[in-house]
Amino acid sequence: MINPEGPVEIPPPEQMSLLARLRQPRTLLSIVVPVAIIVVAVALNGKDLQKVPGEIASANLLLILGAFAIYYIGFPLRGWRWTKLLKGAGYKVSVKDGTEILFLSWLVNCIVPAKLGDLYRAYLVKLNSPVSATRTLGTVFMERILDLIAVAALGVAAGYFHFRDSLNTLPQSVQVIFALGAIVVVLLIVALVAMRSFGRRVIALLPLPHRVIDFYERFEEGVFGSVGLRGLPLLGLMTGLIWATEAMRLYLVVRALGFSEINLGFSGAMFVALIGSLLTAIPFTPGGLGIVEGGMAVVLTGVFNATSGHALAIILIDRTISVFSIVILGSIAYVLSSKPRGGGMVVEEIAPTPRPEPMTG
Repeated sequence: MINPEGPVEIPPPEQMSLLARLRQPRTLLSIVVPVAIIVVAVALNGKDLQKVPGEIASANLLLILGAFAIYYIGFPLRGWRWTKLLKGAGYKVSVKDGTEILFLSWLVNCIVPAKLGDLYRAYLVKLNSPVSATRTLGTVFMERILDLIAVAALGVAAGYFHFRDSLNTLPQSVQVIFALGAIVVVLLIVALVAMRSFGRRVIALLPLPHRVIDFYERFEEGVFGSVGLRGLPLLGLMTGLIWATEAMRLYLVVRALGFSEINLGFSGAMFVALIGSLLTAIPFTPGGLGIVEGGMAVVLTGVFNATSGHALAIILIDRTISVFSIVILGSIAYVLSSKPRGGGMVVEEIAPTPRPEPMTG
């Protein structure tokens, strides 16, 4: 929504309605098509997958519950990290409110394509408090940048540690993943440096309306105000812990199924889990549906020599925990929470972290 008397803001409530989004043909198509592809792939490999239901039924329930618990520990950690970013941008929000809004945004990302949940997070903060949604969106953007850098860097490190004794004979697919991971880290860092150094100058030179320039300034305030040099080590540690929960989830799933012939280990689990997480960044389907499953299957079978049946069993349980449980629990949270209906929350405005000087002229 564009306010002619103010900055560019987020869409109006009717455009952010989950029910309205779910009824859109594009959303339905983004769900139906990957599900159909998965069903066809399973049908074509039916003979190899006959044992999968039995393997899942005989999995160690305690380890599955452990995987579920360790995964959900990541949400308060994510909420805590986001409130640190918000505080840097000038907004003091409780960890409870931050975690609640973040969890609801993950529900949106799991059922609607195009990463709308990130925008929905800024929308909920604005709906429940008198803050700048654009600056809040900047903190979400920085959080995503931190995650992408961590995923790429940790994925390369985990892969190197796991394959350190066979680096000379690595499969080409792993070498490509290593190269892409290094490229992603470098490009993201270069992009941030360029945005910090030249972003406002470039925007000032373009013939853009004042409201667009104002939007960029507020967005940049959120991006660079949220992260200061003093707070960066803590944010880095928190990010590492968050992604360790993702790896531990997958590691416990493999252990629960008892596939001892799959030499995954914790480092291998982190390698596979982070590849899956990186694929969720592709915004074509909700929660990376179809894309993540395909990528994980390729890595598990091509790199770790898992059979197609074992790979499918791992993926089904892992994605049930990481996606379908969020759809169920997130829907319950959506009904019970007052945030989607503007119930309000306490936000204290404080002095933000020093940022680049605003444009003049």
